[in-house]
Amino acid sequence: MTEDDITQHIIDSLGGGHFQVADDNTFFFHGADNKFPFATIVTKDSAFDSASNLNRPGVFRLNIDVGKERFRALFGEQEQANTDFTAIDRLMPHPMYAKMYWVSVINPSAKTFETVKPLLAEARSLLAARDKSKSKP
Repeated sequence: MTEDDITQHIIDSLGGGHFQVADDNTFFFHGADNKFPFATIVTKDSAFDSASNLNRPGVFRLNIDVGKERFRALFGEQEQANTDFTAIDRLMPHPMYAKMYWVSVINPSAKTFETVKPLLAEARSLLAARDKSKSKP
């Protein structure tokens, strides 16, 4: 899967949202406020996030906010100390935001992306529900 393939899938299947590109990274939002994305595609290391070694040629990382229940269903109370955050095509806790229940996968294959598709839909729905509950008086 390429970054463009993933972006197109999100645009096509998760109607009503939008994306924004900043510094070659892509942020996917469910509404118009642009406060918190439900998923991102990151293409390079930064000063605060270099655990995945994204500066390798052709490497990108898909990140998804899956929420506490789904995160624990996927990884339990797993310690991250033994996680190889540079591994390609493996769903894992996000190297920086696992405590906020984000997951990531570097360069997902088509097979891995099939397992990620429901997580993307769930992440968008989760964020939309959070925003809806915040807007109630």
